[in-house]
Amino acid sequence: MTATRTYAYDNRPFDPALARSLSGLDYMRGIIRGDFPGAPIAATLGFTLSEVDHGRAIFTGTPDRFVYNPIGVVHGGYAATLLDSAMGCAVHSTLPAGKAYTTVDLSISLVRAITERTGTVRSEAKVIHAGSSIITAEGRLVGTDGTLYAHATTTCLVLSPR
Repeated sequence: MTATRTYAYDNRPFDPALARSLSGLDYMRGIIRGDFPGAPIAATLGFTLSEVDHGRAIFTGTPDRFVYNPIGVVHGGYAATLLDSAMGCAVHSTLPAGKAYTTVDLSISLVRAITERTGTVRSEAKVIHAGSSIITAEGRLVGTDGTLYAHATTTCLVLSPR
């Protein structure tokens, strides 16, 4: 048996000059409003940036069978991608105009299996430490009832693009 899945995504190109002209928080809020394109991977995997504030970001998604692994549960990469996205956006939200970041370390613990019966999950992230060159963040992937499915930490390097 085969299933077909089609989806639409925002194909506007990323504009680095525009992104650098705004604070990270303003840019992230612009994504939520639809002023700027979000990451196409979000449409591919079916999740959305739903909230952002200084040092905090939340993504939501409802996993379906297209993100399953061969043993009948959601692939760990789905959880990792939601957590990496939320933590990265939490980090980005702390940056002033003219700065960027890149992830240098991502550590994730998958503590409970996710299936299509899990329903909507929330990847909630917050910055732990915001230094001038290194920012760390933590994230939790939870169900609507608060059940913890995974947790993660990240270390990001702050960049000053030329």
